[in-house]
Amino acid sequence: MNISLTPQLERYVKQKVDTGMYNSVSEVMREALRLLEERDALKEIKMEALRRDIKAGIDELDRGEGTPLSMDNIKAKARAIKEKRD
Repeated sequence: MNISLTPQLERYVKQKVDTGMYNSVSEVMREALRLLEERDALKEIKMEALRRDIKAGIDELDRGEGTPLSMDNIKAKARAIKEKRD
């Protein structure tokens, strides 16, 4: 399999090999793909959690347990969070 990299990525990969962190370009690419696979798996876990949260919210609304949103309350909470940071 052949791949084409931008000059910037090619320099980055070569730098990793030159520093001794990896023995070859292939090792760098394998590690990059492992990390990509790990990131994709984490993204899927987060999406599943989001889907569960959305379903729970919809189920609450279906049971009549929802409360109307108040923009004033949302803004007040955001301001309180901002004040804590500052």
